[in-house]
Formats: sequence, structure tokens, C-alpha cells
Amino acid sequence: MTTPDDHAFLRQAIALAAKARAGGDPPFGSLLAGPDGTVLAEEHNTTLTDKDITAHPELKLARWAARELDAATAAGTTMYTSCEPCGMCQAVIQWAGLRRVVYALSNDQLLDIRPGSGRPPVPQHGPALLDEVRAVVEGYYR
Repeated sequence: MTTPDDHAFLRQAIALAAKARAGGDPPFGSLLAGPDGTVLAEEHNTTLTDKDITAHPELKLARWAARELDAATAAGTTMYTSCEPCGMCQAVIQWAGLRRVVYALSNDQLLDIRPGSGRPPVPQHGPALLDEVRAVVEGYYR
């Protein structure tokens, strides 16, 4: 469920998406609001201008939050974004410890707008060499 305050922040994210598009990048924008509702940071997509396929606004904000915010503050934030975060961004948002994401356009709705834009899955093979990798990893997380 979203609130009128959420809608106001989403409109700001949509304006950031328009800024990205006007600058020649894909039209995606996001902002991060703190626990008290103040905008802590905002970003727009720069994948083309930066020549960086990972320069999604959600990822940039989550990385910023992980660097600049303590865990308690991050856990009280809300990310507002023009489109539902992709799998890459979802993972980074989770690792950054952000509390909530509110988006305007779902990934399914995006695919309706730009059909045929998916890439084929990359084959993955494993696990393999468990004993060798276990020797390196075991004990690190204790």
C-alpha cells in the first residue's frame, strides 16, 4: 500500500528518470528518503554516459547508503524508484540493509513497454571443487 507521501516521492523519482532520458540515458531515477522523510540522496541512470552497465540509480543509492549510513539509519530508509529494481539492484539493496522500496512501474509493465529487450540466460555450472573452496571460505563467517 502506498500513501500520498509515497506518491510525492515517486513523482520526484519519475522526474529523475526524465532527467536521465534527457541526458541520453535510459529513463530510470531513484531517491533515498531517511527515517524522518528527508531526501538523503538521489540518482538517475547513467549506464550509457558512464559506459557502465551497472550504473543503475538503485544500485548507486544502495552503495552510497552502505558507505555513508550507519546500519540503524539504513534500516529506516525508503528507496523510491521509477521502476521496480532489477535482480542485481534488489540484491544490493538487501545487502545495504535498506528497509523498504516503493516503485512506480513494475518489471512486467516495463516489458510490455519494451518487448524483446531481455537477454538470454548465461549457463552456469557447479558446484565443483567443494573441498578446495571450503578450505578457503570455512571459518570466515564465524
